[in-house]
Amino acid sequence: MVTAKSRSVAASGTKVGATVLPAAIVDQPSRSEAEIKHMPIHHTDTSWVLETTTTAYALGLNAGGLLTHRYWGPRLPFVDDYPPPPAPKAWASFDSAAHRTPEEYPGYGDLKYIEPCVKLTYADGVRVIFWQFVDAIVSGEELTITLRDAHGPLEVALHYQVFVAHDMIARWAVLSNRGDAPFELNRAFSAQWHLPPGEKYQLTHLAGRWFEEFRLHQAPLTSGVTVLESRRITTSHRHAPWFALDSGNADEDRGGVWFGTLAWSGNWKIAAERTEFGSTYLAIGLNDWDFALRLDADQSLTTPLALGGYTNEGFGGASRRLHDYVRAHVVPHPELTHKVLYNSWEATTFAVDEPSQVALAEIAAELGVELFVMDDGWFKGRVSDTAGLGDWTPDSTKFPNGLQPLIDHVNALGMEFGLWIEPEMVNPNSDLYRAHPEWALHFPGRPRIEARNQLILNLALPEVQDYLIATLDTLLRENKIAFIKWDMNRNVSEPGFLADDPQSLWLRYVAGLYHVWGTLRARHPSVIWQSCSGGGGRADYGILRFADQFWASDNTLPPMRLHIQHGASQLFPASTVEAWVTDMGARAFRYPSASMSVCAVSWASVRTLSAGARPNGPRRLNWWHSTRRSAILCMVATSIACARPRRMHFLQCNT
Repeated sequence: MVTAKSRSVAASGTKVGATVLPAAIVDQPSRSEAEIKHMPIHHTDTSWVLETTTTAYALGLNAGGLLTHRYWGPRLPFVDDYPPPPAPKAWASFDSAAHRTPEEYPGYGDLKYIEPCVKLTYADGVRVIFWQFVDAIVSGEELTITLRDAHGPLEVALHYQVFVAHDMIARWAVLSNRGDAPFELNRAFSAQWHLPPGEKYQLTHLAGRWFEEFRLHQAPLTSGVTVLESRRITTSHRHAPWFALDSGNADEDRGGVWFGTLAWSGNWKIAAERTEFGSTYLAIGLNDWDFALRLDADQSLTTPLALGGYTNEGFGGASRRLHDYVRAHVVPHPELTHKVLYNSWEATTFAVDEPSQVALAEIAAELGVELFVMDDGWFKGRVSDTAGLGDWTPDSTKFPNGLQPLIDHVNALGMEFGLWIEPEMVNPNSDLYRAHPEWALHFPGRPRIEARNQLILNLALPEVQDYLIATLDTLLRENKIAFIKWDMNRNVSEPGFLADDPQSLWLRYVAGLYHVWGTLRARHPSVIWQSCSGGGGRADYGILRFADQFWASDNTLPPMRLHIQHGASQLFPASTVEAWVTDMGARAFRYPSASMSVCAVSWASVRTLSAGARPNGPRRLNWWHSTRRSAILCMVATSIACARPRRMHFLQCNT
């Protein structure tokens, strides 16, 4: 986010102390977990060691004054065992010492040709950066190192936060303009992670498309740069901002795995490279594709949080650490027991009115459902996907007395009530668009491309944010709504219009989304939110700060869904992943696949089944109720479920 705030460091922080650490490699740690918790960051004037329960991360200033990476892996017995800051020599005139130095946060410039973390253009056209160390402050479990361009006004505060119990480190950067003239940021990554040199690594990541999200892929990193990214203004169905690297010998339970993710819900980028000298690094952060941000004097940009960790317990150990972190530090309601919900979409699509929903709610209650969610079709003018988006008031024809009579009936049946919305979208056939066509993303004088008959509202505009906050706040205040499904059913086109600083739209849109959602969450803290974007198009640690669960895929066919849920389980706990029982697939297999996550029902045919034909539903849901409350789902992924036979990563999930 862009702020006018300068770098803030805790007043109680202490300046760092005195010697360079010698190298050593040993097997067994000698310090207790209590000691590590008491002092997770060890430091001298030029070196820093961050320790967790079983791992360590070390960095320091080398002889040339560059902030370099020293170590990332198992915790060593003594602080003096970690290797010193590297200062490699040049390899002929074509590959300088700077090119071979593993910098913590390299800037563009000098004789180096790796992926820099930051690129810019100063007011005088200069684009190179020469970092100079300013200071380092340690405050509890956080280290802040400040660097400044020796010849320009760019300053960066590199933040490292240690999560001792989770064996992970969070990193982010605050880039500030300390001069009088504005300059343009062209790239701003959150972190660069360096792996132990000399090894050959394979990259495990998640890729797919709509209806086939979160498919697990694994391939060796060969010479060159491997790029994973989203250019769609959302996290996207194509890739997830998550990675795992290993030496090729890790399995589910054993082997060293370096892993991480980015907490961001917009365009992101991962660039991983095995260099010509056998070193491997991975950079992660905001996507620099079509991106530029002007920073005026005293303005700052805080990058998204990047998480990284190491485990010698294989891919299962990596996923368990991420799951624990999400439950402890990310989701709004970590102790939430998720209710079994029924969603009306499959049964009624747009044919929604009070009588149809009352009838459906009665069937849902009979099945043992705890939360009834009315999907698309309830608001003004909404009889198909061609109209109504933007006008978030109940349709007076379908609900002549508003939503509360239906909500009262649902509550009387022993269920809570939830509602579907798609706030970021607008139909050209809507009162909102007729009043404010300029609020849609567009370039003046050019076509406005519709998808699903809708356009995207420009959430970078404060007036759009204010409208959505006021409208949705009224909806929540006037109706007893316990659950909101927040959907987004298209990706970006015509990424304008901001006359001032136009290519910052990608950043400012997501900041606007966070502002709207965060304000509504603060005003209605008991409401449970779900993130949906045509399935898993917006699932990440950034959006999970507002939503307790997300819809992983529109694909509910059980065998396909197991692949999807298996991939999602690499970084998301089961308590955040919603799955529906629908009419797709063999009936006996629908409940087991859905109950590996937040179980939901959305049968279309349930309306036509006689009461006598429905006993399987209550029996299955009653089983789910009891299993869920045991807080342990010991699900096994068979050869049907997974291309590679691994356990599903849903153990001890507190669903």
